[in-house]
Amino acid sequence: MDKKDRLIIKALQENGRLTNQDLAERVNLSPSPCLRRTRALEASGVIKGYTAIVDEQAFGLPITVFVRIRLSEHTGAAVQTFEEQVRSLDQILDCYVVTGSDDYILRVLTRDLADYERFVRERLHRIPGISSIDTSFAYGTVKRSMSFPQTDV
Repeated sequence: MDKKDRLIIKALQENGRLTNQDLAERVNLSPSPCLRRTRALEASGVIKGYTAIVDEQAFGLPITVFVRIRLSEHTGAAVQTFEEQVRSLDQILDCYVVTGSDDYILRVLTRDLADYERFVRERLHRIPGISSIDTSFAYGTVKRSMSFPQTDV
């Protein structure tokens, strides 16, 4: 991946609906090479897909919750069971394996506090092997970016 590929990625992260013509102009390429590069980035899996960025509040899910999970045991079976269950829950948008005292951090969207309580009681508590659940509610967003930082090639 060279500098032009990175420029294409940045432009598409900023606006995934750019036409190839507009994209080519933004990255200073003619349309044919730009399209070839974009298709190559898609075929190689660097670009995994395109999506709409939806406002959580307008959609009716204004509460962002960060949930730290600690497992009671770390056997292969326990980890696999937990991760499979997490993948099946729509309320969980992101799940990261982390270092430190916790094992995972989840990002959950919810309508309100009662909705989050139902999620914990009816969904999270049913996943075997969880030792502790620690919750933080986001009450504001300082920065949220969909574009990767630019790096040197």
